[in-house]
Amino acid sequence: MTALWLVGPATIALVALFFLPVLMVFGIALTDWQFGAISPQFVGLTNFREVFADSDFRNSVINTFIYVLIVVPVTVVLGLLVAILIESRESLRAFYRAVHFLPYMAMLAAMAISWEGLLHPTIGFVNQVFALVSLPTPNWLRDDNTVLATLAVIGIWQNLGFAMVLFLAGLKAIPKDLYDAASIDGAELWLDRLRTVTLPMLGPTTMFVVIVVALNAIRVFDTVEILTQGGPGHASDVLLYTLYRESFEYLRPGYGAAVTIVFLAVVVTLTLVQARVMDKRVHYA
Repeated sequence: MTALWLVGPATIALVALFFLPVLMVFGIALTDWQFGAISPQFVGLTNFREVFADSDFRNSVINTFIYVLIVVPVTVVLGLLVAILIESRESLRAFYRAVHFLPYMAMLAAMAISWEGLLHPTIGFVNQVFALVSLPTPNWLRDDNTVLATLAVIGIWQNLGFAMVLFLAGLKAIPKDLYDAASIDGAELWLDRLRTVTLPMLGPTTMFVVIVVALNAIRVFDTVEILTQGGPGHASDVLLYTLYRESFEYLRPGYGAAVTIVFLAVVVTLTLVQARVMDKRVHYA
């Protein structure tokens, strides 16, 4: 009875807030239900067949994967480098940590508007700097060749502080004796110590950072909704924005529920694959 009392509230909350909504979404995906309809019709797997036959959906999947492939490795590498640089400094360490972590804590809607001003094609700071050094000044958020990469840069900027803080915690947990032993064994250069001590000991932290940043990247929505609305020409369509547009703009919640189920399947699959592949390379001390 004690065990039931201890796990009961959390179990009830998990079932009520996660498992039941997922079951309801799956049920809606099997119908043609629309908002306000009293008696939806059962259509079976029709919505799922339509999802996989939809070129716009396939485009959003490709865009999401491209976004993830840009954001995750760059964020992890830069987060580690920034953490190493901050850890190596004796003064103003807390200040640098706060400055780099601020974008992760800030309201993304407000930050997206700031980015929109910075990237304005004529009066934006970025293009003014580019013009001074005779570089091209594209319309970053309205050019289908640059829009997805631009959103990825914003995603890197947002997640960098989160990765940095976790890597800082991991660096502090590495025993100093290991670096002394590595120096005795001939690892005098910082690159040798990084390769033989730092990276292996940061294995669990790196795996956690990669998985969390990848989940954040897959769930990108705010910047797309505020800055591009999936344009131009669906060049910045991502999975969550497609789900939102189909459900709440086109008023097709049955189709949107099918997209949701596919989205959940993609997230779970990627998480399991990442954990399985990276776990084999992680050293647990």
